[in-house]
Amino acid sequence: MPTIQVSTGYQPRGAFVGFHRRTQRWSSLVCHRRAGKTVACVADLVDAALRCKLPTPRFAYLAPYYTQAKDVAWVYLKQMVAPIPGTQINESELRVDLPNGGRVRLYGADNYDRLRGLFLDGIVLDEFADMDPRAWPEVIRPALSDRQGWAAFIGTPKGRNAFWEIHTQAERNPDWFSMTLRADDSGLIVPAELEDARQSMTPEQFAQEYLCSFEAAIVGAYFGKEVAQAEREGRIREVAYDPALPVYTAWDLGIGDSTAIWFWQAHAGEIRVIDFYENNGQAVDHYAKVIHAKPYSYAADFVPHDAKVREFTGYGRTRIEAMRGEGLKPRLVPDHKIMDGINAARVLFSRMLFDEVRCRPGLEALRQYRAEFDEKTKAFRDNPKHDWTSHAADAFRYMAMSWRELAPEKPKPKPEVRGLSSMTFDEILKRHDAIRNG
Repeated sequence: MPTIQVSTGYQPRGAFVGFHRRTQRWSSLVCHRRAGKTVACVADLVDAALRCKLPTPRFAYLAPYYTQAKDVAWVYLKQMVAPIPGTQINESELRVDLPNGGRVRLYGADNYDRLRGLFLDGIVLDEFADMDPRAWPEVIRPALSDRQGWAAFIGTPKGRNAFWEIHTQAERNPDWFSMTLRADDSGLIVPAELEDARQSMTPEQFAQEYLCSFEAAIVGAYFGKEVAQAEREGRIREVAYDPALPVYTAWDLGIGDSTAIWFWQAHAGEIRVIDFYENNGQAVDHYAKVIHAKPYSYAADFVPHDAKVREFTGYGRTRIEAMRGEGLKPRLVPDHKIMDGINAARVLFSRMLFDEVRCRPGLEALRQYRAEFDEKTKAFRDNPKHDWTSHAADAFRYMAMSWRELAPEKPKPKPEVRGLSSMTFDEILKRHDAIRNG
């Protein structure tokens, strides 16, 4: 095929020239809002797909949600490939096929299992902080192995989460390309507009969206401050299993979704959260094997009220019956409203210790579990946003409610007994009359 030169019409902003010229396989770009990071990365994908010498080049763009990928990147991708002769655009699959056999396709991390089994030569993970962090190690990283593909993580901060860990690694490792682009340094937003944004946002919002701060609290997060305080107080560390104490589990049971399980022990008013496990698409027997394989002595497995419904295996049993059949000890969590459970968990947080390693995925979910935002009213709703964080957070809520069931009631104060020497003369006469009159 003869070589031809075409222009996609893309003119890189000066801040992204270094990114386009990078030689590293891995990249992390923390950029303020409206910096142009998505446009730059879509252009990079198209360029890489055209230049790739391997057969059937495959490149991908991944957003937190499939609809988000379409809204944010699809128009840019179509515009850039339009001048290239022989390009085919597939609207239904959000895919472009280039004349050299290369392909760029958009995906959503809300269904990241769709990428399982594919091979990729390169991928951009946009707003990685909003994705289930398991998507990268479990599905996407293996897809890059046989062709030694590259990956670029981009976005704005959302607290000290998986994106923060990757960017911290990128800043320290010469094998990574790293860039942090703050709005007060980039010159891409005029000062007057930046000041107006500062006036209309909370300090945390402005620091997160424009100053690229990982330290700012996640807006609308239910447990963000509590997790941060636990870190400051040293309550997220190694927490050993105590064989002298029973272990309780708290479950959020999913059908098509994930099932999340917290493992904890209680002692002297203290809650020691020693373990966490989550998976999806599995029946009760899978989770029973995981639980029995751990060296714990169990007292009860707390489950929500919907565990009384039919089990998803199709055998006609309820989930509680299925759990009992697997040697588990199900016990219903007291029925409650979601916000009551969230508030109960917040109150108990100061009593909790977390094992830093085993509970890490669950803590990551708690950091990002937040209220749903109403785009019309520009306000948070009185209900949580349902995403990958929900299952761990729901199970955590059930743990808080079940601990309240187990916590012993405070003993009632004994009636005061006073000696005669501490009574007045009138009090002595009243007691004498009471005894005489029976």
